[in-house]
Amino acid sequence: MIELPILGQPLAGDRAAFSHNHADGPRNWRRFDVDSRQYVYVAAGSQVYAIDGAAFDAAALSGDPLAALEIPQFDVSPRDPTRSAPVRALSLAIAQKCNLGCTYCYAEGGDFGAAPKAMSTDTARSAVDLLFAAAHTSQRVNLSFLGGEPLLARDVLRETTQYAAELGRRRQVAVGFAITTNATLLNAEDADFFERFGFAVTISLDGVGAAHDRQRPFKGGGGSYQRILANVRPLLGRALQVFARATVTSESMDLRAALEGLLSEGFQSVGFAPMLAAPTGRGELDSDHLREMLARMIECGREFERRVLAGETYGFANLIDALGEIHKGSHRRYPCGAGNGYFGVSAEGELAACHRFVGDPAGAMGTLTSGVDPARQEDWLRNRFVDHQEPCRSCWARYLCGGGCHHEVLRRGRPACDYIRGWLHFALQSYARLLAARPDYFRGSARADGR
Repeated sequence: MIELPILGQPLAGDRAAFSHNHADGPRNWRRFDVDSRQYVYVAAGSQVYAIDGAAFDAAALSGDPLAALEIPQFDVSPRDPTRSAPVRALSLAIAQKCNLGCTYCYAEGGDFGAAPKAMSTDTARSAVDLLFAAAHTSQRVNLSFLGGEPLLARDVLRETTQYAAELGRRRQVAVGFAITTNATLLNAEDADFFERFGFAVTISLDGVGAAHDRQRPFKGGGGSYQRILANVRPLLGRALQVFARATVTSESMDLRAALEGLLSEGFQSVGFAPMLAAPTGRGELDSDHLREMLARMIECGREFERRVLAGETYGFANLIDALGEIHKGSHRRYPCGAGNGYFGVSAEGELAACHRFVGDPAGAMGTLTSGVDPARQEDWLRNRFVDHQEPCRSCWARYLCGGGCHHEVLRRGRPACDYIRGWLHFALQSYARLLAARPDYFRGSARADGR
């Protein structure tokens, strides 16, 4: 072994079992520099190590530098990809209709390309029963309300929440509640209700003022931003998690203005998601747009670092989440729990791999009446497994990414891979910088507000 004076302490993760069984190729590592220091990210277990860069580069010329320098990897032998998890989270499309006319809506106005529908209370209760069917004492389940616009079915939302909360109390199972809403129908009673049941509330806002209104107008064409802000203000400052989520299209690239404008309104954090698959194609990002978005994301990331180093709050959700995944040593075989512990439920009681696959045969997973279809689920898990996909299985970032959003990949392919790798490379650099200067930031877990 070559002596490496600054190698040997993993910066991410605190696990005990290591393995020196290395596969060949740069798909298993990513070399990066931060200021005058050199690091390597090891894909297995998402570990970050400080290294002697010259020694590492020399070893890389002759083969696998991880093996040559005895850099440890966690033993993360693939498990059976078709082994499903019990249902632990559901999102209910209680209102498959919407009062906005968003220019890019994947749900085609909330109705998923069919006649508008509303979920009955009986169907919603059946979904809750499925959620609790395999839950044991002291476990946690999560119930989300989506649409369309879920507040168009306010009575169903409230009755279902109360039913789930009571069931959780009787069975001693914790229930987490969440809603994603455009907030145009939000009122003070909703705010009281959400606070009472501890909801995480995500507001769909695509920027500030006219930037939002261009993308998320009412169906009649009028802007929605001012009404949303007026309705949201009663939520802010309460014992609630209130987040803003912005969809980035080819027409909304001023991310720094959106981030700081929405944080100044009192949102706990703001996150951005690229528009990659729209039914009409309008607003979809191409390679040039994604390069621009990456530059804008990094601009926000550098400001996040500056604020954190100064001890300030800056709720840039994308970087907060990425830093948390790196620090805990994430090893994702899938990008999310879709089709494996998490399902979307249509207004008519059909199960889908997630909320984005409601009404889409590609993600059909059974019904509330018959339960999860084991054959469809097994096929889904096998085909979507990150190590079974190309170019994923050859990508160094695969276990931080997990293969990308299933819906977007199946609809459009993988136009965002370079963007994702670029963003994760920056996140690794940011992680090393912050760990060196503010190690206290990572004690416990990364805060949602970025403090």
